[in-house]
Amino acid sequence: MPTHLSKTRKHRGHVSAGHGRVGKHRKHPGGRGLAGGQHHHRTNLDKYHPGYFGKVGMRRFHLLRNQLWKPVVNIDKLLSLIPEESREKYANASSKSDTAPVINLLDHGYAKLLGKGRINVPVVIQARYVSAEAEKKIKEAGGVIQLVA
Repeated sequence: MPTHLSKTRKHRGHVSAGHGRVGKHRKHPGGRGLAGGQHHHRTNLDKYHPGYFGKVGMRRFHLLRNQLWKPVVNIDKLLSLIPEESREKYANASSKSDTAPVINLLDHGYAKLLGKGRINVPVVIQARYVSAEAEKKIKEAGGVIQLVA
């Protein structure tokens, strides 16, 4: 910027140079930067920058995700996990075939088997967790439970 356009040139000869006679233009009377945000500049920060100070959320220092991953499925939904074309073969309990359907719950996105409902078909269940009620019902139907990691 050329010198003749600067404000200092325009203020030559005027004592206070546009900063008033009483208050005077001192260096940093309110502090530098955001100083006083929680004290003497509080109204400005509260009004125009709400939420600037403080913490949000919860810190967990040693967060391991999926520690609590345990989607559940009940016994009454088990047969719906068998493919439809082979479902009719196992549906009627009177035909005791030599092979029982193997259902791996992890492949279907479940980790735990719960005991709601009834089952009368012998099945082989592979799961991470099985409730006592579910285990009892599966064994009564002639099925087997295999725990997998």
